[in-house]
Amino acid sequence: MLLIPAIDLKDGKCVRLRQGRMDQDTLYSEDPLAMARHWVGAGARRLHVVDLNGALVGKPVNAAVIRAICQSLPDVPVQVGGGIRDEDTIQSYLDAGVRYVIIGTKAVTTPHFVSDMCIEFPGHVMVGLDVRDGKLALEGWSKLSHHTAADLAQRFEQEGVTAIVYTDISRDGMMNGVNVQATVALAREITVPVIAAGGIRNLEDIRGLCDVAHEGIEGAITGRAIYEGSLDFKQAQRLADGARIADDGAC
Repeated sequence: MLLIPAIDLKDGKCVRLRQGRMDQDTLYSEDPLAMARHWVGAGARRLHVVDLNGALVGKPVNAAVIRAICQSLPDVPVQVGGGIRDEDTIQSYLDAGVRYVIIGTKAVTTPHFVSDMCIEFPGHVMVGLDVRDGKLALEGWSKLSHHTAADLAQRFEQEGVTAIVYTDISRDGMMNGVNVQATVALAREITVPVIAAGGIRNLEDIRGLCDVAHEGIEGAITGRAIYEGSLDFKQAQRLADGARIADDGAC
């Protein structure tokens, strides 16, 4: 299973939010590029970058930072979300070196857009399904939709998305445990890979996801836990890779 460090960008800086609230941010670095290099040096094989400002306004705001990360680390796949709502934005990101774009709000409000983009950019499109209290959220998690995650995931699977990024908003940035049950429930409804996000706090959460990875969970995104030290990234990735960790058993 792939462990993916999150680099959330707000005003050009690396931050983490609590439950998606822009007024509940913690600054971790004023140099996101240095942070990206740090995680790759620690063994990250993919990076998850989110333009938080872009998610709110509906267009890229931190694109220059994202481009710098991709150009500095050309061999590391980067998946980007936040404010991706038109074809030109996707083309611009792919030209900058981004490997995967994550469509969130537009996937919920205009599902056929995902179909069009999968045809235009095959192998590069993921969908982010962010859930709060059983409802899909959009526009920087500020609004809720009546759609269910399973219904849309099944549709997008048929459209040709590369993966589904599933986030439990109530747990995002809170470090109170990943919602394994809900993640597995979604993964069982589809055959495309699911990437889990929200709530990871320690090795037990990684072990819990490893135990169900065979259900279709390809990876897990981690943020606050690795920034605040409750999860050692190198150790966690070794566990996710199935290597034995002294005194902690194996995945």
